[in-house]
Amino acid sequence: MDSRIVALLQKRDERALYEIQEEYGRLCYKMAYNILGNREDADECINDMLLAIWNSTTVLDPNGLRAYLVALTRHIAMDKVKTQNRQKRGGSQLTLVLDELAEILPSHDTVEQQVDVHELTEIITKWIRELSPEVQRVFVLRYFMSESIQSIARKSDMSESAVKMILHRTRKKLKKYLKKENLL
Repeated sequence: MDSRIVALLQKRDERALYEIQEEYGRLCYKMAYNILGNREDADECINDMLLAIWNSTTVLDPNGLRAYLVALTRHIAMDKVKTQNRQKRGGSQLTLVLDELAEILPSHDTVEQQVDVHELTEIITKWIRELSPEVQRVFVLRYFMSESIQSIARKSDMSESAVKMILHRTRKKLKKYLKKENLL
């Protein structure tokens, strides 16, 4: 399916957008909604993602299409939250998630550091794959899908305190790993 979508995009066939919406729309919408907390903003985020993918000149790998679409949607949603927070200085689930990771992940204030974000993402993804399935699920739900602690606890059939403990220990392990890789 992903090969078909990429081929349609390369041909500039608008059916590609329909296929993306059918295959990945729900996943991307859910993530955008978790970050933004608003249906209209999540819908707008999905539309922005579809426009961005349509206007993209990036050659897409069919094996990485899902990850690319999720990352693109997440980036668009996070930008929207930053804009909203600048306007009203309110809090959000994303703000809580970013605060939890702030002590671990390096800042991306310079252009050189922004270029290294791709490398950092690959290293963290490799590290996540080495986690147990339970810990991996909790970590991804919190830090990639921006799920609340309560939601993760329900989905994982554990207490909120167990989820918090897993996240705390996993952040410590990530920090240690990033130091070992000379990224902190």
